[in-house]
Amino acid sequence: MQPISCLPAPPGPIDLDLDRLLKLRLVVARFGEMDLAKWWNTKGQLGRLGAAALRRGFPRTHRFAQARSVFAVAAYRCTQVFEPPNCVTLWHLPESIEADFDARWEHWLDHASEWTAFFEKLESLSGTDLTVLLRSFELVSDSDVEAYGKLKRSAEGRAVSLPGIFSGTDADVVLLALGFARGEPSALAVPYARKAEA
Repeated sequence: MQPISCLPAPPGPIDLDLDRLLKLRLVVARFGEMDLAKWWNTKGQLGRLGAAALRRGFPRTHRFAQARSVFAVAAYRCTQVFEPPNCVTLWHLPESIEADFDARWEHWLDHASEWTAFFEKLESLSGTDLTVLLRSFELVSDSDVEAYGKLKRSAEGRAVSLPGIFSGTDADVVLLALGFARGEPSALAVPYARKAEA
């Protein structure tokens, strides 16, 4: 009979919910636009105005074209405000996750009609409390909001540090999104988490 190992099994690949990641990025991206929180320089691009502007050129996939452009602007703005070394943000996750996210994009385009209701709700987004909005989209749980309650803005107000090391779980990604709620209108605070040492 072989002895039973007391060592934990090495962690396997993380099975991150990419659809949820896309939805989290969409809600935060829309919330940060100039007609709402004023964090990045797009105005209603994920709203009705942006849909009307792009629908003609991209009748089937215009909403995803809108999303790509706002994601790029949001990511750039966040790096301008705060870009810590060896860390991740909602817009810059580990390469393996970003590669999976990019690979999933074609699937979303092929099933664009399944996203219509979500984008329509996103277009009419209003309010000043990101946590309430993420709840309204059923993207965060009570335990997520409880974990968010422990997050604090940095002394200079530009960043929000997540506790521990980023492990690539849905809970980590949700907290990266929720952390944006520590910002204020026209005062972006970038949530980030440390990567494990290579």
